Amino acid sequence: MSVKVEQIDACRWRIPREGAMRTEGLVFADRQMMATLQKEQALEQVRNVATLPGIVGPSIAMPDIHWGYGFPIGGVAAFDVDEGVVSPGGVGYDINCGVRLLRSALSVEEVRPRIEKLADELFRNVPSGVGSHRRDLKLSVAEERKVLTKGARWAVENGYGHAEDLEHIEEKGTITGADPEVISDRALERGRNQLGTLGSGNHFLEVDLVEEIGDAQAAEVLGLFPGQITISIHTGSRGLGYQVCDDHLRMMLQAARKYGIELPDRQLCCAPLTSPEAKQYLAAMAGAANFAFANRQLITAWVRESFERVLGKGPADLRISSVYDVCHNIAKLETHQYQGRKRRLCVHRKGATRAFPPGHQETPELYRNVGQPVLIPGDMGRYSYVLVGTQGAFDETFGSTCHGAGRVLSRHAAKRLARGRRIESELAARGILIRASSRATVAEEISESYKDVLDVVSVVQQAGIGKIVARLRPLAVVKG
Repeated sequence: MSVKVEQIDACRWRIPREGAMRTEGLVFADRQMMATLQKEQALEQVRNVATLPGIVGPSIAMPDIHWGYGFPIGGVAAFDVDEGVVSPGGVGYDINCGVRLLRSALSVEEVRPRIEKLADELFRNVPSGVGSHRRDLKLSVAEERKVLTKGARWAVENGYGHAEDLEHIEEKGTITGADPEVISDRALERGRNQLGTLGSGNHFLEVDLVEEIGDAQAAEVLGLFPGQITISIHTGSRGLGYQVCDDHLRMMLQAARKYGIELPDRQLCCAPLTSPEAKQYLAAMAGAANFAFANRQLITAWVRESFERVLGKGPADLRISSVYDVCHNIAKLETHQYQGRKRRLCVHRKGATRAFPPGHQETPELYRNVGQPVLIPGDMGRYSYVLVGTQGAFDETFGSTCHGAGRVLSRHAAKRLARGRRIESELAARGILIRASSRATVAEEISESYKDVLDVVSVVQQAGIGKIVARLRPLAVVKG
């Protein structure tokens, strides 16, 4: 079924309210993106989200939108805490899948002669692939529960990093309200040996070069300069987060029936935010999100260790420190100004990034004059971007922006397109080394699988919901 859209301006489109919709849809896209979207199902998902009880403002989609479970990936929706709902489909299976960006004092000239050994060491030191685990890190049940409660703080307390790392993580690396008691034994079992691992699919660890600066003032504040070596970590809550989502989808289907919520799609199953079911899901989701924060913190420690070993330099010379760490899949209780008054809302961001503006109290003090850092990975063959949040995003999208390039090919279609090609050689010819535990993953992640992330961030910048600070180009990529 086609979805009616009305163009507002060069980068905004409205889905008019009709039928069971409680509000309109708002899609950020250029004309070419919209032409493609109108052939797909993601716009229908934007419309379906607009039917959920207690939604505040429009059902929003970012320019990296594509079809997902229930909510579109690239979807944002806010719900009143008294009258609205929480939906696991609005967070997704990989709870707090996110990105951490590390900066260094190294220039590309210092690293390029050792890049192959560095890629090998990172691939050896940071487990990747389906079911990957660290043999030298075995969590007891008691310690795993501490991870779920404390998040990245658990990692720092156990020697994996520094206290200042926590200052540069969304929520300082710990989402409050986590309760390990509501997380199933199966979820705990799946997570116990996966802490400190990348996993597979689109997760990655990259050594990047700062190729271009778009905003010199913001770049200086973020500690970025041309020719600099940075490291990007993209992973989430692994099997634990997947199981938390799976467990609560069944509960939410029953809850939707119990509370008389009519669903246009059963994948939008949800419960009123005031209900026991919602509170249990949010407590479990917070635990999974904290697991993901700890996961990226441990990988940070092993990245530092790998650089020290390969380059023969100490921490004082390398100065590998966190720029920021952001969630891409999360539902959070936040205060926003809407229609002239402050509202307490549950903001679902599924494949979307928080983008708080300059001056906001939750933007780290170091960055408060320029806005919260926003990390937008592209694909392994092109480039990624660093942005900062804007007042425009806070006013229009509940402080949200895009999260990546946005997939355009299914994994099956990507593998079909890659058949007969030597993807590793193609990347090497462009100066990009790839290390992966599976050739299938490399095929699934070819550049053609994704939109050009430049197109995505250009829409974001033109719309005023993010500001480009720097472009990063990959030199070495570790995939699952």
